Amino acid sequence: MDFTETEIFGVWIHSPLRFPDARGTFEEQFKSSKIQSQLGRDFEVLQVNQSISSKGVVRGIHWTTGPLGQAKYLSCSRGAIWDVYVDLRRDSKTFGQWSSEYISPENGKSLLISEGVGHAFLALEDETTVNYLCTSEFNPWADKTINPLDPDLAIPFSQVASEHGITQLIISDKDRAGGSLAEV
Repeated sequence: MDFTETEIFGVWIHSPLRFPDARGTFEEQFKSSKIQSQLGRDFEVLQVNQSISSKGVVRGIHWTTGPLGQAKYLSCSRGAIWDVYVDLRRDSKTFGQWSSEYISPENGKSLLISEGVGHAFLALEDETTVNYLCTSEFNPWADKTINPLDPDLAIPFSQVASEHGITQLIISDKDRAGGSLAEV
């Protein structure tokens, strides 16, 4: 179980070691002791979430404020996503920057996203299933949203969607009403 740091400080990609045999494959998806030893941080799971999305759904950009914040460890167990993470920590050297990763059951990747980093994804297939391990429970007063189409961020959701045969983005009213990076 190895982690690779991304260009956004505090976001890591986990690429599992797979063991195939006649039955299929086996891999370790999450191991707290490896996170501690390789990343030097704790990750206590206090809530587990799952979303199932149609092709073209954009979820996010979501993050949690407050004294504890919320780190997420996410994977895609069905379908595929184009995952986007945005640094929203004002004191961070990568504040306002974003990056992305394709995640699917085929590549087996997971992301560990630290507290204060926003998260969004585009579902590339119908019934795309994303699982989130979270370090805090949902708190509606600490839950924050940025519109994923914020022109200041210029995240190319429409371009990536088009590359995957998606002609229309499906975005919730809550996410469309989200603020902008400038308001953060």
